[in-house]
Amino acid sequence: MKHLHDKTKDIINNYSDSERVMSIKKPKWIGYSQANSILSRFDELLNYPVNHRMPNILLVGDSNNGKTALLNKFLKVNQSFVEEETSKLVVPVLLIQAPPEPDERRFYNTILESLFAPYNSSEKIEMKQQRVIHLLKKVELRLLIIDEIHHVLAGNLSKQRSFLNVLKFLSNELRISMVCSGTKEAFNAIQTDPQLANRFEPKVLKKWRNDEEYLRLLASFERLLPLKEESLLIEPSISTKILAMSEGLIGEISRILELSSILAIESGLEKINKNILNNIDFVPPSDRKKMIFKL
Repeated sequence: MKHLHDKTKDIINNYSDSERVMSIKKPKWIGYSQANSILSRFDELLNYPVNHRMPNILLVGDSNNGKTALLNKFLKVNQSFVEEETSKLVVPVLLIQAPPEPDERRFYNTILESLFAPYNSSEKIEMKQQRVIHLLKKVELRLLIIDEIHHVLAGNLSKQRSFLNVLKFLSNELRISMVCSGTKEAFNAIQTDPQLANRFEPKVLKKWRNDEEYLRLLASFERLLPLKEESLLIEPSISTKILAMSEGLIGEISRILELSSILAIESGLEKINKNILNNIDFVPPSDRKKMIFKL
């Protein structure tokens, strides 16, 4: 089992088949060049000196191509903590999801909920705004991350502008950096406000291609999948098939390998081959819409 990470070998040696299947289903973080570069840029924002115009990042990518996983990884490394001497809660990074539509009240409610702060739904918006600002200053927030920012486009132009003004106001008032993340539509959402667009540096998570980086990704996955036999995922016929099935999306690649590993264990084969890939219950992303229209 030279193809496996030491911790993966321990799983094979000490876990039952059902326990191995459960371990496969657990989320896995595999670092790759583009993600590491973006995480490094997030670190720069987190430690950026306070000034009147803080830098921001707009993280753009297709659905299920690793945006949220990347944000959660950064949040995990920069968790909230309580200072021993003062018992004060410090929240260096706050990750929230944009409301389903550009609504200032719901946005503030989401922030308060994330900090486990009580709130009154009927409270005046001005009072709620000031309470959010006071609370975020108190916890010494340095980086606000807003996922699914493309939800801004769910409202009319007036609501979009109003919501984007809220982001500008918070950034100016708190003197903090922001990371907004979403699909390609997120770029259009930010571009509706020229001032805000100038403040956000775009970072694009591209689809995977059949190159050395992709093969390194597959090799890393193989070291973590608790299969007794070597699959040789980087072998051209297998790597090309996985890429085609996934349509270049890392979330789909992960799902394909999860389903394939489970079938490999249940079948007793203990490795992933083309036959396993052909028999998993998986539909490529572009074919899912076609299935609905055929109903």
